[in-house]
Amino acid sequence: MSPEGPVAGPAAAQLLTEIHRDGVRDEVALEEPLEIRVDGEPIAVTMRTPGSDEELALGFLYGEGLIDGVRDAGPTRDLAANVVEVTGPLSYDPGLRRFYTTSSCGVCGKGALEQIAVSAPMAAPGPVLARSLLARLPELLSQPGFARTGGLHAAGIFTAAGSLAVVREDVGRHNALDKAIGRALIDGLLPLTGSVICVSGRVAFELAQKAAVAGAPIIVGVGAPTSLAISLAADRAMTLAGFARGATVNVYTGAERVREG
Repeated sequence: MSPEGPVAGPAAAQLLTEIHRDGVRDEVALEEPLEIRVDGEPIAVTMRTPGSDEELALGFLYGEGLIDGVRDAGPTRDLAANVVEVTGPLSYDPGLRRFYTTSSCGVCGKGALEQIAVSAPMAAPGPVLARSLLARLPELLSQPGFARTGGLHAAGIFTAAGSLAVVREDVGRHNALDKAIGRALIDGLLPLTGSVICVSGRVAFELAQKAAVAGAPIIVGVGAPTSLAISLAADRAMTLAGFARGATVNVYTGAERVREG
């Protein structure tokens, strides 16, 4: 964690826009497309909240196994606000397959179940957390954009002691996690073998996948997990928890990393 505190990403004002509805002023979350290019070749388009776009690109490519380390990334001169150029080469050639993800993406960019398998190591033994701390982590997420719009998800990377190291918000839950992991990649924090990932919504497959690839042994969400997320977590020996609501949390896999208290 930086001396100044968690890497919090863009200010809330950059994540939202003002509108008029019912005769009053209101604020809503921004959503715009972002194209990710590698060495000039388009690889993905995602619907995201602008801000931390280089982190989003790097986190996405890392989670898909397309890069194995930090790369140079930045806006292009054409359509600079909505295109990020990443320096290659890729770890493998995706061929003709390209990724299009929406802000509500489930299994992002995948056309068949067999294509969602990723190469991720078994989770490290990792830390052991008190159940009470695990249950409180969502309360410790910094979500100024959500507080103002009600329309943004958050993803945070916590230390085993419950300190927030990185947090990002985005209209897409998968984008928020990609941004957080991208930041961790830039800062040399991967793999996240001693860390905990916390997300503000449900824990679906793509979030468990991204956590597994990043090396995080524990992922916890405010909402429910899906069956495929549970299967993936069990297969990779991860701890997956859901319904973290202040005083309570459900632990679905990897209970050995959770102690009572």
